[in-house]
Amino acid sequence: MSRRLLVSIHLYLAAFFAPMVIIMAVSGGLHLLGVKEVMTSTELGYVSGLKLDADSPSLSSDVRTALQSLGVDARFEYVKGRGGEFSTRPSSREHYRLSQQADGVAITTVSPNWQAALMELHMGHGPRWYKWFETAFALGLIIIMISGLYLGLMSAAYRRQTLVLCSVGLLLFLALAFL
Repeated sequence: MSRRLLVSIHLYLAAFFAPMVIIMAVSGGLHLLGVKEVMTSTELGYVSGLKLDADSPSLSSDVRTALQSLGVDARFEYVKGRGGEFSTRPSSREHYRLSQQADGVAITTVSPNWQAALMELHMGHGPRWYKWFETAFALGLIIIMISGLYLGLMSAAYRRQTLVLCSVGLLLFLALAFL
């Protein structure tokens, strides 16, 4: 592969994924700085006599039926269950939380603000098509980083700085992550 082609691939991928990197860095940075996400919950209703089972193959249709009994025509892709708590996905937009009670299920509507929606995307709780995009994004970032390192190491003018900065970055990561 020629240097020119590698530079082009590096630049095109970087330009294509730059908006996503910036948006994710802003939302994650705000979270780390203490600007927390807001999930607004509103009680929707209660469905008596319903027993949800996280292992049931009909869980999604059971949840859809429960929501329809409350007059809600919900759009969701699947249901995530943990213990007696269930949540429709994707949770990066308005979704529903269902809580198993002794004699039925309490249902709450949950609406994320823009930052909460982005954090849900960070955690892989977005639409299925977005998960594919995030996978391509991860692969793209790996290619961008490896090609950038390769280009820096192959350039006599940047080889030393590339080695020093990469080494310091690796050591800092290891020290902060594991000490």
